[in-house]
Amino acid sequence: MSWLDPLGLKGADAATLAALPLQNLAAHTPLFRANDSATAFVLVVTGRIEVRLTAASGREILLYAVEPGQSCIQTTLGLLGGEAYSGTAVTTQATQLVLIPKPLFLRLMDENADFRSFVLRAFGRRMADLTHILEQVAFGRIEVRLATLLLDMAQDGVVLATQADLAARIGSAREVISRKLESFARDGWISTERGQVTVLNPTALRQLATAPV
Repeated sequence: MSWLDPLGLKGADAATLAALPLQNLAAHTPLFRANDSATAFVLVVTGRIEVRLTAASGREILLYAVEPGQSCIQTTLGLLGGEAYSGTAVTTQATQLVLIPKPLFLRLMDENADFRSFVLRAFGRRMADLTHILEQVAFGRIEVRLATLLLDMAQDGVVLATQADLAARIGSAREVISRKLESFARDGWISTERGQVTVLNPTALRQLATAPV
């Protein structure tokens, strides 16, 4: 399967995009930073990019991740509306991507209905994701969101993440996450060590995660 397939392009435009070079980035490589200007449309082929918003206090929140076949909503906003980036994007693993230069992106948006449809569908899905994040941050209980996150991230019962990373993923503060993890540990649901959480009682976490608000 080619990285071009989700775009549904054919003919000369498909050939033009196929000729673009693949960019290979190591893990933990910044792709853009807050206040940068968008210069190219990002399409991830393999790997993962996380886009985070950082407050003046240093507190972070994970806005969204860009995975294979997906694009970046902040880049779309920057290219179409001239908005500077408000977040910072960093690869979390070795990542291969394609950068469609701004002039080519704008031409395809004007002239190619398939490309335009792909971009707008991706934009709509990402906006729905961001609305869900806002809803969770505004109304969701921290312990419920944390239990859900631990279950989602666990691989063979182990979550490899720092408290700061867990906090960023659910829009909380590290100190709050630390207290909640200590509470879960006292109840025998988890055990913790530096950079790692081991899930001991997934049933209890699942009951909390699915409890009525």
